[in-house]
Amino acid sequence: MKVLKFGGTSMGSADAIQKVKRIVENCQAPVAVVVSAVGGVTDKLVKASGLAKAGKDYLPILNEIEATHQQIVNNLFDKETSEQVVEQAATVWKELQQVLKGVSLTNELSTKSYDTIVGMGERYSSLILSNLVEKAGLYDSRQFIKTELNGRGHHVKLNDTMQAIAELKFSMSEVAVFPGFIASNDKGENTTLGRGGSDYSAALLAAGLDAEMLEIWTDVDGFMSADPRVISRAYCIEHLSYAEAMELSHFGAKVIYPPTIIPVLQKQIPVKVKNTFNPDASGTLIDNDKEALQKVKGLSSIRDVSLLTLQGNGMIGISGISMRMFSALAKQDINIVLISQASSESSISVVLASEDVEMARLALIKEFEKEIARQEINGVSVEKEMAVVAIVGEGMKHTSGVSGQLFNDVGRNGINIYAIAQGASELNISFVIHEHDLRKTLNVVHEAFFLSQYQAIHMYQVGVGTVGKNLLQKIERQSERLLKTEHLSIRLAGLANSSQMIFNDRGLELDSAVDVLKHASPGNIEQFVSQIIANNHSNSVFVDCTASSLVAEQYERLLENNISVVTANKIAGSSAYDRYSKLKKTARQKGVKYLFETNVGAGLPIINTINGMVQSGDRILQLEAVLSGTLNYIVNNVSAEKPLSEVVIEAKEKGYSEPDPRIDLGGTDVLRKLLILARESDYALEEHHVEKEPFVPQEFFTDESVQDFIERLKGYDKAFEEMRSKAEARGRVIRYAASLKEGRAKVGFIEVDDSHPFYNLADSNNKVILRSDYYYDHPMEIKGYGAGADVTAAGVFADIIKVVNL
Repeated sequence: MKVLKFGGTSMGSADAIQKVKRIVENCQAPVAVVVSAVGGVTDKLVKASGLAKAGKDYLPILNEIEATHQQIVNNLFDKETSEQVVEQAATVWKELQQVLKGVSLTNELSTKSYDTIVGMGERYSSLILSNLVEKAGLYDSRQFIKTELNGRGHHVKLNDTMQAIAELKFSMSEVAVFPGFIASNDKGENTTLGRGGSDYSAALLAAGLDAEMLEIWTDVDGFMSADPRVISRAYCIEHLSYAEAMELSHFGAKVIYPPTIIPVLQKQIPVKVKNTFNPDASGTLIDNDKEALQKVKGLSSIRDVSLLTLQGNGMIGISGISMRMFSALAKQDINIVLISQASSESSISVVLASEDVEMARLALIKEFEKEIARQEINGVSVEKEMAVVAIVGEGMKHTSGVSGQLFNDVGRNGINIYAIAQGASELNISFVIHEHDLRKTLNVVHEAFFLSQYQAIHMYQVGVGTVGKNLLQKIERQSERLLKTEHLSIRLAGLANSSQMIFNDRGLELDSAVDVLKHASPGNIEQFVSQIIANNHSNSVFVDCTASSLVAEQYERLLENNISVVTANKIAGSSAYDRYSKLKKTARQKGVKYLFETNVGAGLPIINTINGMVQSGDRILQLEAVLSGTLNYIVNNVSAEKPLSEVVIEAKEKGYSEPDPRIDLGGTDVLRKLLILARESDYALEEHHVEKEPFVPQEFFTDESVQDFIERLKGYDKAFEEMRSKAEARGRVIRYAASLKEGRAKVGFIEVDDSHPFYNLADSNNKVILRSDYYYDHPMEIKGYGAGADVTAAGVFADIIKVVNL
């Protein structure tokens, strides 16, 4: 025998009830069927009871309920049968009207009256189904499920209930239909099992009938790994142990009412959660198999809770504090969701429903009035708008590293944890966060434990010039490979230029995002960053493909909000040392990344190499470098036949130089790169510490247009050619180089012969020579292309991947 339970959505319309009929008739008889009220009806009954108590007009709601059921009946049955069903239901409606009228006249709503009113929906829905399904009989659950008053609600008298149900199985129809939720007490008065009680009704029947299986039919495919309304990639869990299902239900998973598990657990009856609207889906099986192939099975949460804390040094070593605290709360019938106590015994925190927190606070103030007056206890503090997140899984038992991974991932995303609770059973790790961070937390944890084979980056890019466009193209081309080999998905969640911005939580289309941006809403960089912070996505990365100081000014704000920064923009790294240091420190404190490999050498691993040397205890003693691919291209291509001004135009057209070549020719670009390398090498240098010789004399740098500048630059062609030809006559070449030695930094021209590593440095190549404690006699050399949008975009791309892989 099976017991099938159908929820409110499964009974919500004539079409849905037809699906229920097919499912029931496909089962081998005998079968017991438990149904909830038609979806939404119980809420309306609750509302009607409140209006009646207040002496207000409840008849419109009653008419709505009646019309809903009448429409379902008319759609399910022919006219003759419809009239018969309505006639059978007349007794139910008459009783409902009488009770509501009595409440309205007395303005009193007793527990008995309330339970009678709110249980009417199940009585009517079960009547409908019993008339629709062949060989079905209708049974009154109140005759079998017995309760007694206990605190705020009714508790099932298990022995009496099990005995009554056991006697029933010898006289059941092939299909026995029961209303869920309703019960009765020893006096024969109507009672209920609480919201969600239809699940419990079904479990009690399954246990009493010794069923082979309990099937819970609902509107989802089963227990989900997380709330699919929050986590788009949540999936159905194929199997749970009883303990796992109970924990997930307690912590907010609405698939099953928490007490449901207890009766079937005691009888070892498997439970299958299925979808009425997708019956072919495998669903979730719940039984006693504690297979632990997956460490964490499910992720659940509870909203709208508050954290209440009792704290004070006078609590340390004093026995009975906890007992008094929990007794005071129990007297007020306040349910505690979570408990956390400091090992020093100086504080105890509990999580409660927000509606109970003020009552709880007053109860504790009264209980500890004397201790508070003596300042032994500081008082009772309350944190509102909180949420509890729980990860559940039998596989966590005796498995090291689960907590470490959990809290590392949560902390790295800037989520503050207020309290933690983990039982000795190691089945559940629960923690308290601010409700504002709930969506982000669920995404972070779900990705870490349930989709750990894939990681998603939410990328926000500013700048759609040659580097920015090239970067998007690379990501698009590499997206499939990243998923397969790096298990990484990069979502372009936002894109901006100097005056417009667009956002899409699920990711913009990479091939069309730049064109879409042209028609996007106006917005500046401050607004763009504010929206990124407000989005509060997990694994957020801000990518700067500009050379803007306004964009660089936003880095600290981003890092402070736990958003990693990847930048090709040299301004922040070469600004005042205090600012550079603050950015690095903030990134470390917040556990996010501040990566700027492309600030020097485009895609060459120069900064990363220096970082590795310094972190391993090495000390950079000397540094020589050709750091401008643009300027190296120029000195390599100027000749007697091709003057300086012509080569500068050529470099600009090929994308080697900045749109305004004066940025390169002034030597400022190389100076900034040298400053960054010096600082990464542990030298606290400022710009004024660097001796700089510009590539072109200072008098050429005016406020004129780029075109006018290049035209006037022709006047320097002869002087530059003389410098080059003189070096050539001596068997040397000129290079524009940077050096750092004994803390002294310099940028300018040098001449090198064929014995020098810079002599054969062709085209736009860069080269860095590092001498250190470990690499002095045989210095380390790094060489490669150091200019161009393609290699720069490749370097930025590599930094983005490092954000999650480091």
